[in-house]
Amino acid sequence: MTDTAAAPEEPRTCRAYWTAEPGRGELRTAELPAPGPEEVLVRALRSGISRGTESLVHRGLVPARVHQRMRAPFQEGDLPGPVKYGYLSVGVVEQGPEGLLGRRVFSLHPHQDRYVVPASAVTPVPDDVPSGRAVLAGSVETAVNALWEAAPRFGDRVAVVGAGMIGACAAALLARFPLARLQLVDPQPSRGELAARLGLEHVLPEDAAEECDIVLHASSTAAGLARGLELLGDEGELIELSWYGDEDPAVPLGADFHARRLQIRASQVGAVAPARRARRTTADRLTTALDALRDPRFDALLSETSSFEELPATMARLAAGAPDVLCHVVRYD
Repeated sequence: MTDTAAAPEEPRTCRAYWTAEPGRGELRTAELPAPGPEEVLVRALRSGISRGTESLVHRGLVPARVHQRMRAPFQEGDLPGPVKYGYLSVGVVEQGPEGLLGRRVFSLHPHQDRYVVPASAVTPVPDDVPSGRAVLAGSVETAVNALWEAAPRFGDRVAVVGAGMIGACAAALLARFPLARLQLVDPQPSRGELAARLGLEHVLPEDAAEECDIVLHASSTAAGLARGLELLGDEGELIELSWYGDEDPAVPLGADFHARRLQIRASQVGAVAPARRARRTTADRLTTALDALRDPRFDALLSETSSFEELPATMARLAAGAPDVLCHVVRYD
């Protein structure tokens, strides 16, 4: 009798992380649909926890008035929960169009071990970008959009206030510009090590240089916003990148705000910055971000790694307060 190898069975179920209710997450099993002709089946390799936003989701602190605006691309359920939320996933295409089959891709998908999405919703990861680093693509894309908003010029004096994931990504990109001065401003002395690994100057808020042409604010604190405005020179501009959740920070518009004709402008990744909107799509912007991640210095933003099985406990710990953590990487292998 001749032995015949059986064809491997296609996966029929998947497991995903859900915020079951504010303060509690869990892994749930669900049916995995078969991919259609214009879809891909992705097996996750790594995902990233965007600690600021996902901590707010975990704690149920996203204001009701922005629940719909804050929906993630492949979210299931509704805020405050039960909800499947997240948007930094890297995996390998197991089924799909020939050009994508077997390739590593980035997708704005929640934490899930396998998933089916339209082929247009994944972006190939460059071969020389490790999977762990590639989960930063969403944060780097946000930073790219902010720089398209800010439009720094040769010889500018720039400060980035707030050395979290978004601020650090923006500062790392700005380090490529021919600026006269670039400072990463953060009250945590431990951010000095991060800045050194990125080749940047870290300063405490009270020591930051003033007369800036541009300030990018990403601290999500009223104190950081106030200090950012103080650092601007006359007619300077502050680009606001912070997400405050259910807090409404006081904005210091008294004193010399009007006399010095200062400006505050919002930047949000939901739309391509107006300065590039006519010539760049969101897909172009994400490809730009992934290309920037060829730089190994971005590894400085990868703080910790844990398994998918540990994710409920990991999310609870991060939401409870872990100020030194930037991007926490979840592994699926």
